[in-house]
Amino acid sequence: MDSEILTWIFLIGGILLILLEAVLPGGVAILLGLSGLGVGILRYFGFLEDPLTATFIWLFSSIVMTIAIRPFINKYFKGESSYKLADEDFEAMDQVVEVTEPINEFNNDGRIRFQGISWQARSLEGDIPAGVQVRIKYRDNTTWIVEPVDLIDQTGHQLKDSNRN
Repeated sequence: MDSEILTWIFLIGGILLILLEAVLPGGVAILLGLSGLGVGILRYFGFLEDPLTATFIWLFSSIVMTIAIRPFINKYFKGESSYKLADEDFEAMDQVVEVTEPINEFNNDGRIRFQGISWQARSLEGDIPAGVQVRIKYRDNTTWIVEPVDLIDQTGHQLKDSNRN
């Protein structure tokens, strides 16, 4: 293989690896590319004539840079991360929803609308008419256990405010 071709392989390969880091981030391709670019530059200026030596220097410098520099890249250039709880019961607790069918504490005949879906519901105590706002407390199998946000009797007096207990 011609010496000049190998130099261009290191230079172009290094640049391509650096650009590949933008597509496949992880901190490895850029280090391999920088090593290749460095060896290509050394070969271009005549410091590394032997192809075998140039290859070993590229391998050695790639390993050293990966071990020495990659932890700093991962520490200071973190990727975007987010998480969402997979426990829908936890996420539903204390959500305020509307009663679509009357709810009582004895059976699961009542229904609420939660996340656009009609669910079976039962009250902690007493009857809750349709159209009232309730707060989800927990779930028993497929039935949501709810309590009224606030109930007002026929005279206009407040019976219960679950925020004050």
